[in-house]
Amino acid sequence: MSKKVIARISRWLHIYLSMISFVIVLFFSATGLTLNHADYFQSKSTTKELKGNINAAWVNSKDTSKIDKLATVEFFRNKYNVRGAVSDFRIEESEISLSFKAPGYQADAFIDRSNASFQLMITSQGFMGFVNDLHKGRDAGKTWLLLIDIAAILMVLISLTGLTLLLFIKKKRVAGIVLAVIGIIIMYWMYLV
Repeated sequence: MSKKVIARISRWLHIYLSMISFVIVLFFSATGLTLNHADYFQSKSTTKELKGNINAAWVNSKDTSKIDKLATVEFFRNKYNVRGAVSDFRIEESEISLSFKAPGYQADAFIDRSNASFQLMITSQGFMGFVNDLHKGRDAGKTWLLLIDIAAILMVLISLTGLTLLLFIKKKRVAGIVLAVIGIIIMYWMYLV
């Protein structure tokens, strides 16, 4: 493959991969700042506590295999608009506990098996908690984790195609390489400090 072809392909990839990933790079850059400076970018966390009763037939069977997990989960989803994935469903002798988690959100229910009464605590971390958890991939699901991987691959490709393009610009090649090396040295020095 000739140098012209490599330069043309690199330019094409660099431009279009940059445009495809523009929003992703912008999102992860902005939320990287909000995570590093959480004290400046806090949102108000809210906690709501609710109490009530659930259908006793779903939860008080002595045979724990007959406890209706689906009905219990859907009760909280439908009646209290609980959202997120069920991250934990524990059945103990006297109590059932279940947790729902999503970015910036958690709901925990504790059900007394003897009388089917429950206590539900819903905590929301607000917008900043939501976007910061998305940045980390916390409780965001497999699809979002795949997007994070795609974003990382796109950023690597954009960096490599940009470096390849730099190598084809004779007037800026040496200065660009020197700046890249200085950047590496600064990063390493900051790590040591």
